[in-house]
Amino acid sequence: MARLKKPRHCECKMAGQVFKPTGTPLCDLEKIQLPGDELEALRLCDLEGLGQEQAGQRMGVSRGTVQRLIASARKKITRALITGAALVFEEGTGS
Repeated sequence: MARLKKPRHCECKMAGQVFKPTGTPLCDLEKIQLPGDELEALRLCDLEGLGQEQAGQRMGVSRGTVQRLIASARKKITRALITGAALVFEEGTGS
């Protein structure tokens, strides 16, 4: 049985929003889910310039967890940009 996830403090509130290429209806695009905790880790490290340790303290998780969140988020964002998919921002944590 998998361990329960620790609650993660996320200030970034974009749940329900979508980022997509212009000119193509959303129904015709692949949708890539980006959980709120991955977006928050990116915001803290890449936008605010915090280190992974500091970001982990702000989110209430370990530095290793922040590192995994960032790696996953960057992969999803890159895939969306390269393939022309839509990014769907979710609330909460990913799988």
